[in-house]
Amino acid sequence: MSENCTHDCGSCSANCASREGGAPDFSAKANAHSRVKKVIGVVSGKGGVGKSMVTSLLSVLLRRRGLQTAILDADITGPSIPKAFGVKEQLMASDEGIYPASSITGIRMVSLNLLLDNETDPVVWRGPVIAGTVKQFWTDVMWGDVDFMFVDMPPGTGDVPLTVFQSLPVDGILIVTSPQELVGMIVEKAVHMAQMMNIPVLGIVENMAYFQCDECGKRHYIFGQSHLAEIAARNDIAVTAQMPMAPALAAACDSGRIEMVEADWLDGVADALQKL
Repeated sequence: MSENCTHDCGSCSANCASREGGAPDFSAKANAHSRVKKVIGVVSGKGGVGKSMVTSLLSVLLRRRGLQTAILDADITGPSIPKAFGVKEQLMASDEGIYPASSITGIRMVSLNLLLDNETDPVVWRGPVIAGTVKQFWTDVMWGDVDFMFVDMPPGTGDVPLTVFQSLPVDGILIVTSPQELVGMIVEKAVHMAQMMNIPVLGIVENMAYFQCDECGKRHYIFGQSHLAEIAARNDIAVTAQMPMAPALAAACDSGRIEMVEADWLDGVADALQKL
């Protein structure tokens, strides 16, 4: 028995010899009306680092390149994807499944906030119910033809990331972080979890890396010098990107206009995804 064993095969990532008949298969079958080519998880070790913003920007960027993109908002207790896109209509369903919502440029999305009567209503659920809901977003939603689906996950290494890694055909993850040294340590927890689940780490995005003065163009490192290159090298991660503290970007998210943002910060990440 592995020292990491939790004695519950349904929620444990350990590879134990004590699993009878080998490791159980928790993979979930997509809806019959879904044809998703690539599934990319967007994760973070802690909250408040801009994971949903990176998810949104990448989906917008690849959509501009002519690809069909979708977002599965797996952050059930803190969903923010619909607000960034200005999407408010509730999801509809038929006997065949749930219809995803669509943004003005055709980005498909599903979020619990699009199922609530009031978007400010809290979701007071226990972990297994939350994880089950995320799985239903994969099995019950009629996603149609999608080139890249981004799964915006809650922070940490708990029930939802484990469910996504075990149940969905994840092709790789992107890790979002911020410059503080403590966050660097937390990032490696996410890296190690991905390694335990045999999920490739495709890249790291460092958000709030600097502030660039509008007047002189000088970069100011508000939270100290970046540890991005060091962390990437230590974990053999080739693709990295930095995003500044940009008030205009935050304002676009708050007003539901993220599809109007023009920026090249994530071009390298998008290039790497297209090569998958």
